[in-house]
Amino acid sequence: MSAPTLSSTPVRRTYDHRVRELVSLSGDPNLLPDLDIPRSTAATWIQDGTREVVSCALVNRTETELRLQVLELQRRCSVLVAVISLVRLLLSLSGFRLQWERLRSGETKQRVLDAVDRATRFVPERVALKILGLSAARLHSWRRLAVSCSLDDRSSCPQTHPTQLTAAELRTMRSMATSEDYRHMPLRALALFAQRIGALFASATTWARTIRERGWRRPRKRVYPPKPKLGIRATAPGELLHIDVTIIRLLDATRAYLHGVIDNFSRKILAWRLAPRLLPQTTCEVLAEADSVLPPDAGVVGDAPVVMADGGCENFNGQVDSLLEDSRLERILARVDITFSNSMIEAWWRSLKYGWLFLNPLDTYSRLEKLIAFYVQQHNAVMPHSAHRGQTPDEVFAGVGDLVPELLAEQRRKARQRRIETNRALSCDSCFYSEEQPDAIPPPS
Repeated sequence: MSAPTLSSTPVRRTYDHRVRELVSLSGDPNLLPDLDIPRSTAATWIQDGTREVVSCALVNRTETELRLQVLELQRRCSVLVAVISLVRLLLSLSGFRLQWERLRSGETKQRVLDAVDRATRFVPERVALKILGLSAARLHSWRRLAVSCSLDDRSSCPQTHPTQLTAAELRTMRSMATSEDYRHMPLRALALFAQRIGALFASATTWARTIRERGWRRPRKRVYPPKPKLGIRATAPGELLHIDVTIIRLLDATRAYLHGVIDNFSRKILAWRLAPRLLPQTTCEVLAEADSVLPPDAGVVGDAPVVMADGGCENFNGQVDSLLEDSRLERILARVDITFSNSMIEAWWRSLKYGWLFLNPLDTYSRLEKLIAFYVQQHNAVMPHSAHRGQTPDEVFAGVGDLVPELLAEQRRKARQRRIETNRALSCDSCFYSEEQPDAIPPPS
C-alpha cells in the first residue's frame, strides 16, 4: 500500500471584506498580525483601495424594487452609450487627438489627470488612455510635473536651460519694448541701447523672438498723416491718366526702363514703351500715343485731361514741357500723402511683375518686350476687372460693356436654378427602389 501524496494545488485564503477595508484605510500592512495576512496581500489592498460590497440591505430588497432599479440602470446605460457614440463620432470627424494637440494650460492638464484617475476606478488605465488618444509616457510625465513643478508649459526649464532670460530680464525687456520713451528706436537699435545703459544684454534676434511669442505691441501707431484708403477716382474715360516708369532687371543684370500710361476710370493701359535708357523722349512718346487714343471729348467739362506724374526727371524736363504746351494734356504732381496719388499705375507694375514677368526667364530684351505686350493685351481685352463687375478695361473705355454685369447676374441666377433642378432630380439606389419601384429587387451592395 502506497503512501498518500499531498495535493500540489495551493489553498486560496479568503478574508472578510471588513478586514480588507480596515487595512486599506489604515495604510499599515502589519495592522492585524493575529490573522497572519501576507505582507504582499496587505500591500495590494492598500494600493488598490477599498471595493464596493453588496450588503445585506440590498439583498433583502424586494424583487419588484430590484427589477425597477435594473430597468433604471439599463435606461441610464443606454443614454450614456448614445451620448458616448455621438461624442466619439464628433471627435473622429473633427480629427482631434490629444496626441497631436499641445495642452499649454496647467489647469487643463490637471483636469485630464483627474478624469483619468476617476476612470481607472472602473476601467483599466490603458483603456482610458486609448479612449483619450493619450500616450502613457505623456500621462506619467504630467504626473511627475504635477508633483515636482508646474504643469503650465514654458519654452524651457530654467534648470535644463540656464542661459534663458530670467524673469527680471523679461520684465525689463517688456518695459522697454512697450515704453513711449523708446518708440522712435528700431528693435536692433533698442537692443544695443539696452546694452549700452546696462539694462539688458540680449541680442536683437532674442528681442524679436520674445516680443513675437509674447504678443507685445510697440507704441508705433501712425498718427499723421493718415494713410489714404482710396485714391482719386475719375467719372469718365480720359479724365485722369497716370504715368510712371519702372525698372526691370534681366538675368545678365541689364536694366530696362518700362514707361506706361493708365486710364484711371477704365484701368486700360493706353500706351507703353520699353527702353534701355531713361530718356525724356520715351515719356514724350507714351504721352503722345495716349493723347491720340483718347476720345475727342475727354476730360472734365471745360477742362483738359489730367496726367498724374511723380517728380522724376523723366516727367519734368524741357521736352515734356513743350509737348504738353502743344497738346491738350495737363500735368499734376502726384503726392503720397493726399488722394492725388500715383498708386494705380504702381499697383499695375506689381501685378505685371509678380503675376507674369517673374514667372518667366527674363534672358533677353526682345523676350521681355514680347512678355509685356502679351500681358498688356490680356489686361486690356481679356481679363475682367473686379471694379467693373466683369467688364474688361477695353469695354469700359469704349463704353460697350454696360450690359455685361446684368448679363452675368442673370446667367448666375439661371445656373443656380439649373443646379437646384439637377440635384433634386438625382436619387440614390435606396430612393429609386423604394419610391419608383417598390417591388423591385435592389442591386447587390
